[in-house]
This record gives sequence, structure tokens and C-alpha cells, in this order.
Amino acid sequence: MNRILCGLAANPALPPELVDRLIALAAATPEPSSPSDPAGHLAEVLVWRLDERTDLGPAQVAALAARDEDTATRLARTGHLRASDVDPAVWPLAALALIDEGRGLPEWARRFAADPDPSLRRQLASCPGLPADVEDALAADADPEVAAELAWCATSAPALALLARHPHAEVRRAVAGNEAAPPAALAALLTGDALEPARSCLVCDSREIPFTHGPYCQDAECDLLPGAECDGTHGSTLHDTWQRALSNPATPPAAVAAFAEHPSVLLRWAVAEHPGLPAHVYARLLAGDPLPGIRACVARNPGTGPEVSRVLAADPESDVRRAVAHHPRTPFDVLGRLTLTTRLGPHPLPRISAATPEELAEGAASANARVRMLVAHRHDLPPELRDRLAADPDASVAKAVAPHQGLTPERLRAMVALHGQQVIARVAANPDAPGDLLTELARHEPPVRRALREIASHPNATAEALLPCLADVKARVRAAAHPALPPGIVVGLLDDPDPEVVEAAAGNPALPSAVMADLLA
Repeated sequence: MNRILCGLAANPALPPELVDRLIALAAATPEPSSPSDPAGHLAEVLVWRLDERTDLGPAQVAALAARDEDTATRLARTGHLRASDVDPAVWPLAALALIDEGRGLPEWARRFAADPDPSLRRQLASCPGLPADVEDALAADADPEVAAELAWCATSAPALALLARHPHAEVRRAVAGNEAAPPAALAALLTGDALEPARSCLVCDSREIPFTHGPYCQDAECDLLPGAECDGTHGSTLHDTWQRALSNPATPPAAVAAFAEHPSVLLRWAVAEHPGLPAHVYARLLAGDPLPGIRACVARNPGTGPEVSRVLAADPESDVRRAVAHHPRTPFDVLGRLTLTTRLGPHPLPRISAATPEELAEGAASANARVRMLVAHRHDLPPELRDRLAADPDASVAKAVAPHQGLTPERLRAMVALHGQQVIARVAANPDAPGDLLTELARHEPPVRRALREIASHPNATAEALLPCLADVKARVRAAAHPALPPGIVVGLLDDPDPEVVEAAAGNPALPSAVMADLLA
């Protein structure tokens, strides 16, 4: 019954008076008293399902919001509650959610900037578009974590330049990861030039130094990360600051290049990810670094050129070669060689996505079927190229192009006739597949289970196509929610032994409203 109620709460066809009944049920049930309290947890799930509905009226929203502040906050984020509906003194989290969504009032931001609760000030600091005076107040906050949150989320270059000089190392660490920070400030965080040393960090704020936080801390109240350490120089925080600044694409390349031979693996890794370095720096990383992970970072880095791709395409590590294939400017001939030695995955590669029409035509005409398959994964192919690949004699090529829009039913049937079970699931996933073709595919012997799962959630599926899907465990859940399923079948699935099927059937808009009313009686 719990699954039925949850399904009904999400059912788009549930009549308003039955929505009211579910809201009353959820509101009347107290919050869970313990993790094993089933009634309280049912009420929570009902509320989550109900506040996701798009048809709630003002009275229904008010009744839901009155249950607890978490619900009011979700309703604020989903647009159900407006600023005029929220009192920040009663629902501070909902008011902050509205500020974060850009629908709060400016005076609320000023109110929370002076709130004695630092957690509310931290949440405010993460909100975009704050008034300048509020940003100034948060930057000067006595709690460094409030200023750090602002430093992580702010977009004002002058404000970030000031925060980069903050006396607390945690604030500087946050600035280092913000791509809106001025390049000069990011460089100073790496070099220390014209920058006074930080006076404190989260480690020396809470521990006598020197201190190193071990991996097996027994203090339940401790929130320091494993490995956090400070001897007065704020070592672990400074290291994290460097790592973030090195990974930040706004950091000047000259400041980043100085760390290319640093003994820290994490810092060299961050250098390898930076997209704007001179070619000789990438070459130094390739020549001198034994770690495959760093070579892979260089291989996929958009700042490297084709010459790097050619070198790393012969790397003994498959992860490095796979990274070469995901570089947006890898030469086509290199991709062709990689298909022979490396599994490249089913998704379109950046190089294929960026290919010109001439390059696509060249790839589609390749004698290498794996290159043709890479081209076939691109979903915006010219129609004549798409149709040519759909008729490809290699099943892997046809399988890649089968889900593309624009293929005619005749073309889809021809693919099935030529390649059979190898392409049926992908043809079933085609958004243009008509209902009669889906029925044919659903009745295929032997059944193709992946195809049944695609058909069960296909918008064009008919009742005839859906009925065979009920025989597959995974497809059954999807089919139970499909509005084309006959109402009598949907009602019968309310007694299914699988609770997921029961919930899906209860959420099916084909469920008769009289049955819904009986279930809630």
C-alpha cells in the first residue's frame, strides 16, 4: 500500500481532490521518530513526490509547506513558493533558497549577512548576485569559512583580488579554484610575490602545532581531512591552494610552468591539466614523468597539439591511448590507428563532434569499419551520410547509427533484416520508430531483452508492443508506467509481487480515476 500511495502522489492524472487527500495524509503523519519508523518515512516520500507536481494550487502548496521547513525549502526552489509567501524569520532556509534562485528580496541578504548563525551566513555567501555591501560584510566575516565560501562563489574580480590577500589560508585556497579570480592574484598565490604569508589555517585554528591529522582519527567531532597538517606554515592548505591554482585555466601559464618538475605528483598532475602552457612544458612532462595518469592528462589536454597526440598514441598504457582519442584535435589517421589497439567506448568523441563535413565524409568512406562506426555515433550527420551508414554491411556501424532521428521505418526494417539481433535494441531506441515496428521487435524470437527495455519506455509504443515487455523483469517496471498500457492491465499490476512495478502502475495516468479514489478511500 505504501508503494501505491507513492505512485499515486506522482501520478499526473490524479484528480485535485485526491491530491488534497494525500497532502492531508502526509501532513497528519509526524516526522520519523527513528530510522525504522515506516509511517514517518512514508510521509516523507509522499511529500517529496507531491512537491514535484506541477499542478499544485496555492492552498495545496501552503498545506505542504506547513509540514516542515525542508518541504518549504524544496517548494521555494521548484517555484511553488514566492517571496511574498516566505517569512525569513520562520523559514530561513526557504528564504535563502529564494535568494539563491534570484527570487529573494535584497533586504533578506542584508539580514542574513548579520545573522548570528554562521551556517546561514555560509549559505548566503554561496548565492549569486549579492549586493556589494553584503559581499563586503561576508568578506570581513569573523568566521573564515564564510569568507571562503564567498571566495569560492564570487564573480567580482576586485572582490576576489582582496580575498586572495585574506589573512586566513582557507580563504586563499578557495580563491585559487575560482576561475573568475584575476590572473595576477592567482599567480601571486603560487609565487607568493607581494603577498604576506597567511596567519592561520583551519588546522592551527583548532589544534596545537605542529600537528598532522592521521587517517584513523577517533574524534567524532573532528572535521579535518586526513593528511591535514600545519607546523606554522599551513602546509596542507598551501599545497591544496597550489593544486587548485595550477588547475585553474585563468592562472598565467608562466606561473604554472614553474611547477612542472615539482616532487608532488598531485601538483604535476594539475600542471598537466592546464590548457595554456607552452609546448616545451608539455614535452618536459612527457619526457620526464613516469606516471601514466599524468601522461593521460597531457594527452587529453586541449592545449596540446597533434604532435603530442602522435607520440602518445603509441603509449604502452591503454588509458593514455584512450585519452589521446578524446583530444578534440587528434588527427583522423591517429584515431584510425587507435581503433586497432584501444577500446574507445560508445560515445561520440570530441574530435568526431568537431569534424568538418569533408572529414566526416572521409571517415564514413574509410575502409576501417571502426572509423566508420566513430562517425556513425555523431547525431547530426547530413541525411545522405546517415543513410549510407545505416546501410553499412558492418553491424557495429549500423548499430551506432540506428538511434538517429530521420531514419525512415523502411530503413530501420532493412537494418533489422540485414543484421538481426545485433541492431534490434538500437533500432527500438530510435525516436522515430513507429508503433507497428516496435510491436514486431517486441515479438521477436528469441526475445531481445535490451530491446524490450527500450520499447517499454518508448513514446510510440502501443499496447501490443508493451504486453511482451511485461515478461522481462526490468522492462516490466517501465511498461507498468506507460500510458498506452490498457487500464485493465494497469489495475492488475497493482497486485504485482514486485513493489517497483506496483509503484509504477499506481503512477500510470491510464489508471482509472475511480480506482484511484478507491485506493485512497
